[in-house]
Amino acid sequence: MKLDYPQALKRVDEARGAWIMYGQEPLLEQNLLDAFRQSWHKQEIERQRYDINNVSDWKNVFNALNSLSLFSNQLAIEVHGNIKPDANGIKQLKSYIQHNEQNLLLVVMPKQDSSSLKSSFFQVVDANGITVPLTANYPQDRQRILGIEADKLGIKLANDAWQWLEQHHEHNLLAAKNSLMRVSDTFADVDIIQIDHLYSCLQDQSRYTTYDLNDALLAGNLAQAIKIFQYLIASGEPMSLILWSISKEMRLLMQLFEQPQNALQLGIWKNKVSLYQQALRRLNPNNFLTWPSLLLRIDASIKGLGKENPEHLVLQAITSMCGQMLFESPTA
Repeated sequence: MKLDYPQALKRVDEARGAWIMYGQEPLLEQNLLDAFRQSWHKQEIERQRYDINNVSDWKNVFNALNSLSLFSNQLAIEVHGNIKPDANGIKQLKSYIQHNEQNLLLVVMPKQDSSSLKSSFFQVVDANGITVPLTANYPQDRQRILGIEADKLGIKLANDAWQWLEQHHEHNLLAAKNSLMRVSDTFADVDIIQIDHLYSCLQDQSRYTTYDLNDALLAGNLAQAIKIFQYLIASGEPMSLILWSISKEMRLLMQLFEQPQNALQLGIWKNKVSLYQQALRRLNPNNFLTWPSLLLRIDASIKGLGKENPEHLVLQAITSMCGQMLFESPTA
């Protein structure tokens, strides 16, 4: 069964069996995971997390699902990664779903292409469990999701203020949520938030945004990019938002390199196509090969996995996008 994000939020407390949530909206992933973890804590359900780096790691997941500790009646296994189980793993998955109705397997994956969604792994879960695409492709979907965030904060926005908020953040839900938090703090006594409230609040509190960082990266302006990054860190911008912003630009540049005639189809705004084209002419395509693994390392460090410093890794990404190296090789 497929559920959208709001439907999934309502089913968190009763979730059992197998769930897959997948997509590239960090706000939706963050909110759903928070809701699950709070629910497990409230119900005293034991939680374990596994990161899948290769197919064999799935053995640990299924072994855990079939063995409870002495102090638990229920178990929630949280799995992160983009590697699906092999044929033997699919067999174990089917057995788990058929015979273990109390535990929960929650798999968190990035955005999937159409062929991946047709794989036996997704088909088994879709037929016997729950799949949740973490997407918000239409304005009404994004406004509904942000409306939930506004309700949590106890604020209401005028209709044209919603439109302004979405245009200002270019569909970035996590950035829009942060703006709602700012305007809620600044205009706590206002009944209906208008465009003027949003504009004055965001202008006062955000000298730089992640969009300014993106512009500096596309222009190859390393000094300005580092300055903006340091400002964002100092002003409390979530590292997950900064990573989302950088990864989006890296992904677009790599896609445009492969499909130079499809800029608009890739989602690049018409007035920024020339910036991406200039960036591609400046960059060495060999650098693209290092970007996916670097993004994974940044994501892991933000989640507290490993010993690398996320700010140092982001600086590596920034310098690479500007066509430079953070550390020069020593000369003989």
